[in-house]
Amino acid sequence: MVNQKLLVLLGFMLLLIIQRHELLVNGRFVVEKNSLMVTSPEKIKGSHDSAIGNFGIPQYGGSMAGAVVYPKDNQKGCREFGSSSSFNTKPGSLPNFLLLDRGGTNFYDLGLSGLIGPTDKLCLLTDWYLALLGNYPLLDLVKRYFSGRFFGFVLRFSDCLRCVLMWVLEVWNAQQAGASAVLVADDIEEALITMDNPEEDSSSDKYISNITIPSALIEKSFGETLKNAINSGEMVNVNLDWREAVPHPDDRVEYELWTNSNDECGVKCDMLMDFVKDFKGAAQILEKGGYTQFTPHYITWYCPKAFLLSRQCKSQCINHGRYCAPDPEQDFSSGYEGKDVVLENLRQLCVFRVANESSKPWIWWDYVTDFRIRCPMKDKKYNKDCADSVIKTLGLDTKKIEKCMGDPTADVDNIALKEEQDAQVGKGTRGDVTILPTLVVNNRQYRGKLAKGAVLKAICSGFEETTEPAVCLSSDVETNECLDNNGGCWQDKSANISACKDTFRGRVCECPLVDGLQFKGDGYNHCEVSGAGRCKINNGGCWHESRNGHTFSACQDKTDGKCECPPGFKGDGVKSCSDIDECKEKKACQCSECKCENTWGSYNCSCSGDLLYIRDHDTCISKRSGEVRSAWTAVWVIFIGLAVAAAGGYMVYKYRLRRYMDSEIRAIMAQYMPLDNQSEIANHVEHA
Repeated sequence: MVNQKLLVLLGFMLLLIIQRHELLVNGRFVVEKNSLMVTSPEKIKGSHDSAIGNFGIPQYGGSMAGAVVYPKDNQKGCREFGSSSSFNTKPGSLPNFLLLDRGGTNFYDLGLSGLIGPTDKLCLLTDWYLALLGNYPLLDLVKRYFSGRFFGFVLRFSDCLRCVLMWVLEVWNAQQAGASAVLVADDIEEALITMDNPEEDSSSDKYISNITIPSALIEKSFGETLKNAINSGEMVNVNLDWREAVPHPDDRVEYELWTNSNDECGVKCDMLMDFVKDFKGAAQILEKGGYTQFTPHYITWYCPKAFLLSRQCKSQCINHGRYCAPDPEQDFSSGYEGKDVVLENLRQLCVFRVANESSKPWIWWDYVTDFRIRCPMKDKKYNKDCADSVIKTLGLDTKKIEKCMGDPTADVDNIALKEEQDAQVGKGTRGDVTILPTLVVNNRQYRGKLAKGAVLKAICSGFEETTEPAVCLSSDVETNECLDNNGGCWQDKSANISACKDTFRGRVCECPLVDGLQFKGDGYNHCEVSGAGRCKINNGGCWHESRNGHTFSACQDKTDGKCECPPGFKGDGVKSCSDIDECKEKKACQCSECKCENTWGSYNCSCSGDLLYIRDHDTCISKRSGEVRSAWTAVWVIFIGLAVAAAGGYMVYKYRLRRYMDSEIRAIMAQYMPLDNQSEIANHVEHA
């Protein structure tokens, strides 16, 4: 059964070839090399080239010495090495460099039996795929665009594809067995090629992300020389040298990253975004210090004229087919389209250009990471509105960015994207850019794991000796992005509270926890605190003011986060509360004898003559009548008190008298009752 995933991949590659035939026919793929020096035995001593693997961590700017070991079995490293085959470095000895044969497989292993190989069957595949795209005759396309050179390229492409998984697996198994580096001997005589990692195979993720040892491909003849020396009992020592892998002409490093805004394109997009977030702090330190000049780039291609009216080109391209990107979901009937990705790529490119004009190119790193966090495709926020909110947070001019982007519907070239397409073609020591992501340092393509430490080492190796910045000489990189415009996060300056948190990987915008109270919000534009105790933190964000020793606040813990002006004031409770003039509005002190005077937050009311103002009843009463009433009240209180005391004394007297009489009666009865009993007993005897 045909592997559907590979069908889509080959078909997509075919369409890419049709669209970019000039690049593929005339382009160049440059293999980045490092020097391999054999130091012993004497008879094979010398220098050789090796191609740096595009995974693992090459020691850019340094060198590494080791002893070459060739295993007795599992010589292709396709299987895990058993416990008996340990290549761990022993104390006092050189690290072990494991020499392996280039892993080979066939198309039966990949489930492609009968599909790849004979030209006629490949024709059936390509014909079927193009038929799905628009029912265009394959033969006419081949004659028109490739002049017979197409099939040779596809066959070579498929031959490379079959080796990709094996390279990664070989290095992973060697690392697990304790090897410090891996040398892979080619199985055919050919020019050195780069060992890349599989673009779309998620099963290799656990290998790629965890490979930390360097690897390199060597020529078949050189590999045979090393094997013969080892098999004859010779000690083979080599030195891997990466010091010239990156040019280092001066005290500034120029580097560029070919990237993509699509966040739903699989493993490599996730790896790319993780790298951008991790590397942001170091990149901004280098850029702000003037040590580096960074430039982001975005890959696009154009749609051939024969396909301009097709559904695929219309959904994937802007400016009438000039600039295209693949559909994120590979489904033209739903979700986001390729042209959405092109537009966001263009926006990110213009963000960099506008920021660069203001001498702050490092803002690009903030925009890209914030856009990924705040505007993901999975949340249906991958759009212009969300992008504009991020741009506004970072303080960039949206009008300049829109002007840079131009009109995507116009039948004209877009200056920014046209320059990007021209930049894809290799110049000097740099090859053509056809793979995402691609990192180029001093016009030399970086090879290795896209990780902060590895990339920083490669960049630092690009400085002229003794001109490296301090960050290259330390084991740590620290930057406080919150010191610059509060990192674009929410803040309350009056309370000195901020949502910006500086971390090793860069700043994050999260509503803070202050004195046990959690603020809630998006962290960028809004944070507020609610619940009991909220008034302790800057009066809960409510209005408050002090005058003449009196302080009023619109914050009340019981109002569940709402701000309400206190009694005597009116307003929204947040921005303002104004004094109510109770006298003018006749809300108090309205009796005929009353005289009203307004105060801030309250009022004073007095009565004429000898009258007394009663605030609760808003009335005036006579002070004399009040005194008489008070005297009679005292008399009645005394009278009632005496009456209660007399009644109490009478009750006590009566109770004690009764107890005395009861005791006397019991004493008298105790004297006479026994005589009565004896008389009754005698009478009973006589009668008997």
